Amino acid sequence: MCVKDDLKGSTPGRLSRRLFLASAPLFLAACTKTAQVLESVTPTGPDPYYVAMYGAKPDERFPLPATDIRQVDQRFYRQQVDYHRSEPAGTLVVDTANRFLFLVQEGGKAMRYGIGVGKAGLEFEGTARVARKAEWPRWTPTPGMIAREPDRYAQYAGGMEPGLTNPLGPRALYLFQGSRDTLYRIHGTSEPWSIGLAVSSGCIRLFNQDIIDLYNRVPVDTVVVVLQNEPLMYPQREVPEWVARQINPQQPAMQQTSDAAQLPPLDPGAAQPRRPALDI
Repeated sequence: MCVKDDLKGSTPGRLSRRLFLASAPLFLAACTKTAQVLESVTPTGPDPYYVAMYGAKPDERFPLPATDIRQVDQRFYRQQVDYHRSEPAGTLVVDTANRFLFLVQEGGKAMRYGIGVGKAGLEFEGTARVARKAEWPRWTPTPGMIAREPDRYAQYAGGMEPGLTNPLGPRALYLFQGSRDTLYRIHGTSEPWSIGLAVSSGCIRLFNQDIIDLYNRVPVDTVVVVLQNEPLMYPQREVPEWVARQINPQQPAMQQTSDAAQLPPLDPGAAQPRRPALDI
């Protein structure tokens, strides 16, 4: 009878104030529960598309594990982008300042790869060609590296065997000018966290999955244009503090001020990065 009295004289289709107040807690509880469900299924971490792109490659000569890309900004993941320079399709363009390598394609497009840049990569500028390609190459330290750190590098004076710990990774492109070896290499890396940084004395490093992809796309004699001092497209990624301390232990740790430079926290259960190969 109480409900009947509340509804008497009310406009059809409208709840009485008393009925609304009685049902409000149930309505709010349902909203809260729905929000909790939505929150629980919200994806975290890299897009699954990129996780698959950098997944394991078990059929390689040395089976490659999946690459942990969580410590690298998404702009450094392999992706097709618009390209506005004038190089013809098939040209490799290395933009050392922005840490990108472009494979120019038809129709104003390019495949863009994130790179890590070493000292040699910051010193070389101009045009070269891919004179040689190698799968699972050997790596040999330079005489200067051996002289500076004999305890570390003398054991590899005759070359380091290919494998997962080899600094060149699963593929390497060797650049020449005419018949002269520039000693400039485009290769993989055993340190994927270094993509987007300039922390070594080597050349140009890509994610291992990316150098395999690039290797399969470019033939010998591909033209390579190396650019220095291009205008910055994004804030540069800062060197992680633990790397900065090893590069120059006398200097205070670098302060990270750019949002793009911040590294997400490492998974406590994951293996921590090893000492960086600063001279590779």
